[in-house]
Amino acid sequence: MLSFEEKLKVIESFPQLERKDVSLRRVNFHYVESGSEKRNVVYHLHPNGNGFVYADKLKEYDTDNKGMVNIRNFSEAELREIIGKSIQSLAPNTIEEKTIAEESVEQEEWINSKNNALLLLQEEGFWNIYAGVNLENSFSSYEEACEYLKEEGFKKS
Repeated sequence: MLSFEEKLKVIESFPQLERKDVSLRRVNFHYVESGSEKRNVVYHLHPNGNGFVYADKLKEYDTDNKGMVNIRNFSEAELREIIGKSIQSLAPNTIEEKTIAEESVEQEEWINSKNNALLLLQEEGFWNIYAGVNLENSFSSYEEACEYLKEEGFKKS
């Protein structure tokens, strides 16, 4: 198992990540240029060696309900690999997001149980939700926009 200092050295070798000290001497590392609302790549790295890396979009890892993988017993190579893949999965305009955007329609109408309608439009790389002419919300991916609409009780018409 790598020590806290060894893990810090590996993590800090990724120039895309920004260190954020949090409570109880734990450390988070954010990917500021993330293409989604998710920014934490390394979460609660603790001096005892425990910590987590975001891997929700990475199928080869078993994640918890927050999309995190415990890195307590990772080797240096394993740690470098998962962090690199995590950053790549959060990068703006990844191949996956481009493919989804290309396959998706550019405009959809969503309706709730009260017959209120919202319009989902793809505009300049963003997925915008309109209530009439008013912008309700904006998302960097189609999935995030759909998730929001479903949580608000809307369905595609």
